[in-house]
Amino acid sequence: MKKLEFPIIGTKTKASGPKGHRPGGEVAKKFDLESPEGRAEYFEAKVGDEIRHLKKYLDQNTFVGYLLGKKSSGKGTYSKLLMEIFGKDKIAHVSVGDLVREADDWDNFKKTKRYERLKQYYRGYVSFEDAEDALLGRSTSKLLPTEFILGLLKAHIDELKGKAIFIDGMPRNLDQVSYSLYFRDLIAYREDPDFFALIDIPESVIEERMKYRRVCPICNTSRNLKLFITSKIEYDEKDGQFYLICDNPDCKGARMVAKEGDEKGLEPIRERLDKDEELLRMTFKLHGVPKILLRNHVSVKEAEKHFDDYEITPEYVLKFDKRSKKVKVTEKPFVIKDDNSVESYSLLAPPVVVAFIKQMVEALDI
Repeated sequence: MKKLEFPIIGTKTKASGPKGHRPGGEVAKKFDLESPEGRAEYFEAKVGDEIRHLKKYLDQNTFVGYLLGKKSSGKGTYSKLLMEIFGKDKIAHVSVGDLVREADDWDNFKKTKRYERLKQYYRGYVSFEDAEDALLGRSTSKLLPTEFILGLLKAHIDELKGKAIFIDGMPRNLDQVSYSLYFRDLIAYREDPDFFALIDIPESVIEERMKYRRVCPICNTSRNLKLFITSKIEYDEKDGQFYLICDNPDCKGARMVAKEGDEKGLEPIRERLDKDEELLRMTFKLHGVPKILLRNHVSVKEAEKHFDDYEITPEYVLKFDKRSKKVKVTEKPFVIKDDNSVESYSLLAPPVVVAFIKQMVEALDI
């Protein structure tokens, strides 16, 4: 099956030359993408005008953006960066999965105002009680109806007080695409525009993110042994394993651990990945709603022309020095094969967000 074509939206400024050098020989500035201050400078340099236009727009308007991408495609990360840029008072990230998990604690959920609004909003072909059974897994013959999820979303969005929202996890199934086209009207969300943001990520990147993911058993912070390490790493000579140490001081040096099943890679989630691919294809063909197309990778041959070196995802190689008893870390570009078997680099989140912002200005017709 032919892959969908997503454009390359580069971030190199006109002043930048090959390998990050300006025409006169001056080295182009390298921004610190790991700190909020460095990212603020980076975004100002790359899309400062667009950010000012969007901030002015958000003073008076909102929008509904649907984030579609395969598992671990970065939906939450991109939303957090956009909230960092524009403020949590202007933009909210709404995860359908998180809302459903919160409702799983049904006894406490029933004490909330959101529960009362959900009962008020719910309309469906199964009773509210049967939907409750499906949510809590008391009935294996019933699926959680889309109408329940819509009511849950509307009840939550009522609390956001006019913020622009990114919805992560809706649509999740093909039957929900038509609902999403009119969701803004269903929730009475002003007259402001909506759009789809489709994310293209190679499955090889998803697999590496899963297989090397490590999670703190105390604070649940997620990192990656290969792609997103912590400041301290230990090596256990007994089991021959490297361990990331959580950077959160409250966790007091806790070793981060792999999540059960991550080592199996993509096969356990193959059905979900195929469904997500079908969703992307179906949404790609939609008319009447703007589409923002994001790609988190670029071919090795094209990378130098469109991006600076520091925007490429690094791969960390760990080696234990027996003499010093210390872990040595070396860094190199993270190279993968994309879904067309083209040798490619994975991009860090900030350059993808630059492409997001550029297209948002067009989608909102600012």
